[in-house]
Amino acid sequence: MAGHSKWANIQHRKGRQDERRGAAFSKVAKEITVAARMGGGDTAFNPRLRLAVDKAKAQNMPKDRIENAIKKGTGDLEGVEYVEIRYEGYGVGGAAVMVDCLTDNKTRTVADVRHAFSKHGGNMGADGCVAFQFKHCGQMVFAPGADEAALMDAAIEAGAEDVVTNEDGSIEVLTAPGNFIAVRDALETAGFKPEFGEVTMKPEAEAELSGDDAVKMQKLLDALENLDDVQEIYTTAVM
Repeated sequence: MAGHSKWANIQHRKGRQDERRGAAFSKVAKEITVAARMGGGDTAFNPRLRLAVDKAKAQNMPKDRIENAIKKGTGDLEGVEYVEIRYEGYGVGGAAVMVDCLTDNKTRTVADVRHAFSKHGGNMGADGCVAFQFKHCGQMVFAPGADEAALMDAAIEAGAEDVVTNEDGSIEVLTAPGNFIAVRDALETAGFKPEFGEVTMKPEAEAELSGDDAVKMQKLLDALENLDDVQEIYTTAVM
C-alpha cells in the first residue's frame, strides 16, 4: 500500500492540464516533431511518436496539427531544430525536481529555469544530483473501485513489472518503459482503461509538504510549467 493522496494528485494534475490546453498543444507538438525526427513518422514503428500522438489525441489536439508536427519532424515541412535537455535541482523542503526541456536556445532555457528555481525558494543542482531518486518506467493509474484481483491478473499476464494498490483505492500498474504501450493495449483489450498513463520518472519516495511549504512548492512548479521550453516536470513533492 502506498500514496494516500495518489488519486487526488492525479485528478489535480489532469485539471491543470485542461486549464492550460493551448500551452499543452504547443508542448506536445514539439514532442511529436522531435519523436518523428528521431524515429520516423510511422507510429507503428516509432513507440515514442505513438505515445506523443496518443497524448495529443487525449488532449483533443486537432488532427491537422498533429500531422503538421509529424511532417516538421520528417522534413516534409520546415520546422525548428529542438534539442533535449534535462535540469535537476531542489525545491522547497529539499524536494527533488527534474525538468525536461525541448529548446532551440539552451542559453535562454537554462537562464529561465535557474530564475524560476531561485525566485521560488529552490536551487538548481549538478547533472545527476537527484536523478537517483526517480525510476524511469511506464505508469498507469486506475480509479478507485477497479477489480483489483482481475486487474492484477491481467497486468501480470500482459508483462507488467508491478501492481500497487494505494490507500485511496486507486491502483497503479508499472511497466518497463519499452513495454508500456503493449501492456496498456493489452489491459484496454481486457476491459481496463487507465484514467492516466505515461512513461515517466516515478519518485522512489515522496516528500509530503503542507501549509506554506506546499504553497511555495506549487508556485515553483507553476513557474517552471509556464516556461515555453519545459516539457515535463518530475518531483518527489506531494501536496
